[in-house]
Amino acid sequence: MPVLAPDAESETGIPKSPSEARPAEAMEELEHTCPQPRLTLTAPAPFADETSCQCQAPHEKLTIAQARLGTPVDRPVRVYADGIFDLFHSGHARALMQAKTLFPNSYLLVGVCSDDLTHKFKGFTVMNETERYEALRHCRYVDEVIRDAPWTLTPEFLEKHKIDFVAHDDIPYSSAGSDDVYKHIKEAATCRSAWSCRAFSAGFLFPLCSGMFVPTQRTEGISTSDIITRIVRDYDVYARRNLQRGYTAKELNVSFINEKKYRFQNQVDKMKEKVKNVEEKSKEFVYKVEEKSHDLIQKWEEKSREFIGNFLELFGPDGAWPSITDDPTLTTPAKVETSCSPSAEGAARNSHLAFSI
Repeated sequence: MPVLAPDAESETGIPKSPSEARPAEAMEELEHTCPQPRLTLTAPAPFADETSCQCQAPHEKLTIAQARLGTPVDRPVRVYADGIFDLFHSGHARALMQAKTLFPNSYLLVGVCSDDLTHKFKGFTVMNETERYEALRHCRYVDEVIRDAPWTLTPEFLEKHKIDFVAHDDIPYSSAGSDDVYKHIKEAATCRSAWSCRAFSAGFLFPLCSGMFVPTQRTEGISTSDIITRIVRDYDVYARRNLQRGYTAKELNVSFINEKKYRFQNQVDKMKEKVKNVEEKSKEFVYKVEEKSHDLIQKWEEKSREFIGNFLELFGPDGAWPSITDDPTLTTPAKVETSCSPSAEGAARNSHLAFSI
């Protein structure tokens, strides 16, 4: 939507409102040319100095209610979130997701503090500033990354980047001698017009209207400090792990004695693993033997029962064999053998005859 830009100031030096400006014929119509939210994820988010908002149209300050209704229609709502973002993790991503989805048409600017500021006010970081900048550029919720962001937000910074709202969790962030570095933002008020905003930028932070701070929720159970605590707690484990992966003791800042100790422990662990594998294979072999033996015994029992059944069927009291031997019409081998056998009397008679001859 075109807006009218005043080009005159009042006697006090405060820019005039549209009603105090020059006649309509002297007004210049300006359209918003603010960068739009990213519609594709095929490239990382740009840096602010590469695509800074050069829009000359005045930015009317919005209330949260107005922004949630999708106004203004001619430009996105510019939301700012900042942090250190060391060891970028899911907690960071969830916070940025909340900031991005606060309003229907949000343009999320993310400020990342430099190494100098971070080391001065918070402490040493694992990732350097370049790595942290790049991590943010590749987060899908981020539309623009501001390098070397200020530790404490100033009116000049907010106006330079045409920020409508600041998103951060509501927990007080004590640092740099302050109980909460976002306190002045939380208590600040946004102006109803861009011109009155400029009037107070020298000594006051956006007085008179509703606040521009929008709280997000922290993700419990995950933080950079928690991750570093895990690494420090299990330092020996990770040192041994990286030695195994080819890192030198010098790269890991490990002493000669500790290096030898870690390497010995790695050898011991390898031996334990081999023994464990042998035990598992032995158990598997014994199990297979037991299973095979069980199958053989079962088959033997089945064959034994079958053999005994066949034997009883043939030679038992009710079997086929007794019925054969009791039949008088049949000449059994036993009867034949009995009839053919010489008696004692016959043997004697035959012997007498032999001597008589």
